[in-house]
Amino acid sequence: MIENIANRIEQPGDGLVVDVTSDLICPWCFVAKRRLEKASSILGKTLEVRWHPFQLNPGMPVEGLDRRLYRSAKFGSWEQSQRLDAQVSSAGLEVGIKFRHDLMKRTPNTFWGHVLLAAALKEELHTQNLVAERFFQAYFLNGEDVGDPATLLGIAREFGVTTISRVEDLDSPVLVSEVKTGERMAASAGIRGVPQISFQGTVVANGAQKEKLLADSILRVLGTTGHCENGVCAV
Repeated sequence: MIENIANRIEQPGDGLVVDVTSDLICPWCFVAKRRLEKASSILGKTLEVRWHPFQLNPGMPVEGLDRRLYRSAKFGSWEQSQRLDAQVSSAGLEVGIKFRHDLMKRTPNTFWGHVLLAAALKEELHTQNLVAERFFQAYFLNGEDVGDPATLLGIAREFGVTTISRVEDLDSPVLVSEVKTGERMAASAGIRGVPQISFQGTVVANGAQKEKLLADSILRVLGTTGHCENGVCAV
């Protein structure tokens, strides 16, 4: 069941914008999102995430592939894939995510999903965050095919992303160009894995670092003398 997403994300205000390069089917990106939410509580400031595109599987067929077959080939065996799933499941439980790998039947192509995220950002930053949350929940909690145009159009309607109302809109030259530009920028920056988290142009995390480390790193960028410990930041 999809959680009440609107209650999960704070309304934007005087928050700090954090840039996250991620893929929609990256489990550690979902974990990182939750840890950023916890870091926000530690800092006492809303961290508004702006999502940037990265494809873990850029050569994935548009219709996706059977997850078991694909991951068995990618990681050498299904048993190794399951070991990796167990690691992320353990980390997920620490931040309130119960990954349902048993429901994930396909590994989807995520390019159109990134197109939808780019369209959502044109609405407003908060809308993009709602859509990102919906993607993560859809795939990791419900096993939905987030590469299916019907799924994407449903999400667009759900959050009022009016520029994506037909399947053809997923191939919008403007949006496609934006996503490809974002991917090239990530490659030029040397990003080979995700999540990468940046704040005010400074990389504060490669990977889903713990919330205290994230809060400490953001404080350093702000030039604030202080530290975060036991869920509290002090100057």
